[in-house]
Amino acid sequence: MKQGIYILLATILLVSCSDFQKALKSEDIAEKFKMADELYEAEKWSKSKRLLDQILPKYRGKPQAEKLTYMHANCSYEMGDYYIASYHFDKFTDIYPQSEKAEEAAFKSAKGYYFNSPVYSKEQKETVEAIEKLQLFVNQYPNSQYLAEANTLVKELDFKLEKKAFEIAKQYDLIKDYKASVKSFNNFLLDFPGSSLREKALYYRLHAEYNLAILSVDRLKEERLNLAKNYYKAFVKAYPNSEFLAETTEWNNKLEEELQNITTKS
Repeated sequence: MKQGIYILLATILLVSCSDFQKALKSEDIAEKFKMADELYEAEKWSKSKRLLDQILPKYRGKPQAEKLTYMHANCSYEMGDYYIASYHFDKFTDIYPQSEKAEEAAFKSAKGYYFNSPVYSKEQKETVEAIEKLQLFVNQYPNSQYLAEANTLVKELDFKLEKKAFEIAKQYDLIKDYKASVKSFNNFLLDFPGSSLREKALYYRLHAEYNLAILSVDRLKEERLNLAKNYYKAFVKAYPNSEFLAETTEWNNKLEEELQNITTKS
């Protein structure tokens, strides 16, 4: 029984492949159109696209062109070729701005940019582009059915930029470039005031300024000690129940001790 089913499936597959090869070599664009449409509906994206590549130029300016142009872009999208898909979806919305598929095409174009966004540790040029494209979509279609998803994607991409900036500042702290770390964390706190990483950013900023003050030359020490104490006050005010409270309080006690030593010497 199973052998019979396998033979039947193999036969269907061979016939299907034979029909595709026939359409691929045919000079009849109507036959290619029909086969491309059937393959598209069957989600055979690669094969459908091969036929669409052949016939799309021949339908330019014709009524069928709108459908074919969308199908062509969507095949690339479904195949995971997001750079190409976004490019063709953008062309589609430029040529057919009034199409009933324009909104969907605009969203898939923006989402293609989202898919091309790399992990946070890499260069984030594509991430910035994706945020811009998604924001443009939201502005253009404020009542879109895709609005909630678009906003979710933007938040995810925003966090990638936050994480990137945070890790750069933290890395300066780890390599003991405390001055650069303080500056980077200050920029982070200005750029991402509502970040979920804010508590840790304040903690590491204090850690960097604390070390900068303790290790400072005499002429800069008092100023840096006081600045570190201000960072401690800001941290405790923002997060009075922080898991880092005991550690940061120890730092503050050390800062007080160092300031008293300076006063005694004076």
